[in-house]
Amino acid sequence: MSATVPYKYLHRKTNSNYRQLFFGRIRAEVLYRETVGREPLTPDQVAYEYNVPVEAVLEAIDYCTKNEELLNEERAREEAWIRATGHDRWPYAPRDYSPDT
Repeated sequence: MSATVPYKYLHRKTNSNYRQLFFGRIRAEVLYRETVGREPLTPDQVAYEYNVPVEAVLEAIDYCTKNEELLNEERAREEAWIRATGHDRWPYAPRDYSPDT
Protein backbone atom coordinates (compact mmCIF):
# COMPACT_ATOMS: atom_id res chain seq x y z
CA MET A 1 0.00 0.00 0.00
CA SER A 2 1.25 3.45 -0.79
CA ALA A 3 2.08 4.97 2.60
CA THR A 4 4.51 7.62 1.37
CA VAL A 5 1.89 9.94 -0.17
CA PRO A 6 0.07 11.96 2.48
CA TYR A 7 -3.54 12.74 1.74
CA LYS A 8 -5.30 15.78 3.07
CA TYR A 9 -8.83 14.34 2.99
CA LEU A 10 -8.40 10.56 3.16
CA HIS A 11 -7.57 8.89 6.47
CA ARG A 12 -7.47 5.50 8.08
CA LYS A 13 -10.56 4.59 10.04
CA THR A 14 -10.07 2.95 13.40
CA ASN A 15 -12.23 -0.04 14.31
CA SER A 16 -12.94 -0.81 10.65
CA ASN A 17 -12.83 -4.12 8.83
CA TYR A 18 -11.33 -2.24 5.89
CA ARG A 19 -7.68 -1.26 5.54
CA GLN A 20 -8.38 1.25 2.79
CA LEU A 21 -8.67 4.94 3.49
CA PHE A 22 -11.90 6.85 4.13
CA PHE A 23 -13.31 10.32 3.77
CA GLY A 24 -15.37 10.53 6.95
CA ARG A 25 -17.56 7.43 6.80
CA ILE A 26 -17.19 6.96 3.03
CA ARG A 27 -14.66 4.44 1.73
CA ALA A 28 -12.29 5.85 -0.87
CA GLU A 29 -13.37 3.07 -3.23
CA VAL A 30 -16.99 4.25 -3.13
CA LEU A 31 -16.02 7.69 -4.39
CA TYR A 32 -13.70 6.19 -6.99
CA ARG A 33 -16.24 3.67 -8.31
CA GLU A 34 -18.69 6.48 -9.01
CA THR A 35 -16.21 7.89 -11.55
CA VAL A 36 -15.64 4.61 -13.42
CA GLY A 37 -18.88 2.63 -12.95
CA ARG A 38 -21.59 1.79 -15.47
CA GLU A 39 -22.75 5.38 -15.50
CA PRO A 40 -19.55 7.27 -14.63
CA LEU A 41 -19.76 10.72 -13.14
CA THR A 42 -17.16 13.46 -13.25
CA PRO A 43 -15.25 14.15 -10.02
CA ASP A 44 -17.26 17.37 -9.67
CA GLN A 45 -20.53 15.43 -9.94
CA VAL A 46 -19.38 12.84 -7.38
CA ALA A 47 -18.36 15.62 -5.00
CA TYR A 48 -21.79 17.18 -5.39
CA GLU A 49 -23.67 13.89 -4.96
CA TYR A 50 -21.75 12.95 -1.79
CA ASN A 51 -21.38 16.49 -0.48
CA VAL A 52 -17.59 16.21 -0.26
CA PRO A 53 -14.82 18.45 -1.61
CA VAL A 54 -13.82 17.65 -5.18
CA GLU A 55 -10.25 17.35 -3.91
CA ALA A 56 -11.37 14.39 -1.75
CA VAL A 57 -12.73 12.67 -4.86
CA LEU A 58 -9.48 13.33 -6.72
CA GLU A 59 -7.52 11.89 -3.79
CA ALA A 60 -9.77 8.82 -3.79
CA ILE A 61 -9.11 8.31 -7.50
CA ASP A 62 -5.37 8.61 -6.96
CA TYR A 63 -5.42 6.33 -3.92
CA CYS A 64 -7.54 3.62 -5.55
CA THR A 65 -5.52 3.51 -8.75
CA LYS A 66 -2.35 3.07 -6.68
CA ASN A 67 -3.82 0.46 -4.31
CA GLU A 68 -5.79 -1.81 -6.62
CA GLU A 69 -4.39 -4.99 -5.05
CA LEU A 70 -5.59 -4.02 -1.57
CA LEU A 71 -9.05 -3.14 -2.90
CA ASN A 72 -9.27 -6.45 -4.76
CA GLU A 73 -8.36 -8.32 -1.56
CA GLU A 74 -10.97 -6.47 0.45
CA ARG A 75 -13.65 -7.06 -2.19
CA ALA A 76 -12.83 -10.78 -2.32
CA ARG A 77 -12.95 -11.04 1.48
CA GLU A 78 -16.32 -9.27 1.59
CA GLU A 79 -17.71 -11.44 -1.22
CA ALA A 80 -16.58 -14.61 0.58
CA TRP A 81 -18.27 -13.43 3.80
CA ILE A 82 -21.51 -12.69 1.91
CA ARG A 83 -21.56 -16.19 0.42
CA ALA A 84 -20.50 -17.91 3.65
CA THR A 85 -23.27 -16.23 5.63
CA GLY A 86 -25.95 -16.72 2.99
CA HIS A 87 -26.38 -13.02 2.33
CA ASP A 88 -26.37 -13.75 -1.40
CA ARG A 89 -29.73 -15.53 -1.03
CA TRP A 90 -33.28 -14.51 -0.15
CA PRO A 91 -34.25 -12.66 2.08
CA TYR A 92 -30.97 -10.72 1.90
CA ALA A 93 -30.81 -10.70 -1.89
CA PRO A 94 -33.65 -10.49 -4.41
CA ARG A 95 -35.41 -13.80 -5.08
CA ASP A 96 -34.30 -13.77 -8.72
CA TYR A 97 -30.65 -13.00 -7.90
CA SER A 98 -28.20 -15.49 -9.40
CA PRO A 99 -24.61 -14.92 -8.28
CA ASP A 100 -21.79 -15.27 -10.78
CA THR A 101 -19.93 -18.50 -10.02
